[in-house]
Amino acid sequence: MYLMYFIVPLWLAAGVADWLCHRRSGIEHTSGPKESAIHLLMLVEMGAPVLAALFLDVNALVLAFMIACFFVHEATALWDVSYATQHRTVTPLEQHIHSFLEMLPLMAVSMIALLHWPQFAALFGAGPEAADFGLRWKESPLPRSYVLWLMAAIVVFELLPYGEEFARTVREKLRPRLSRTA
Repeated sequence: MYLMYFIVPLWLAAGVADWLCHRRSGIEHTSGPKESAIHLLMLVEMGAPVLAALFLDVNALVLAFMIACFFVHEATALWDVSYATQHRTVTPLEQHIHSFLEMLPLMAVSMIALLHWPQFAALFGAGPEAADFGLRWKESPLPRSYVLWLMAAIVVFELLPYGEEFARTVREKLRPRLSRTA
């Protein structure tokens, strides 16, 4: 419950706050579509394990996938900040929001690992169970209302804002130079 009703909404809120920072900094005039595309990549890197947790039986395979996605996301986040700081001012507030966007996925994966400890331990050859690398739908799905709420929230608070950001940055890049200086 804590994961579903506290960590996930906080994570979504941090994503919106980060988008607002990008909007306020005028990302379309500075780092442009490349940084925005990196943000979309990070959404995919975290969206895939979220979908796995929502719909698949969490076992050693799903846990390994989530852990791998977390580390790939961390590498992309480092690339994002390295690129952004060369092209625009990343304020202390935005940096603090980035801390949330890095730690909340770690907390989520950690909590899921705790909920499925025998399979997490089995990943490392420990514990009483053998690692299960099968791919199956959840036997006991999450409440449909929660899944629908979460999917709607992801669309409204993540996909639409970051899609708008990408469109805005591409539009600015494609705008003729003369209209930029006029």
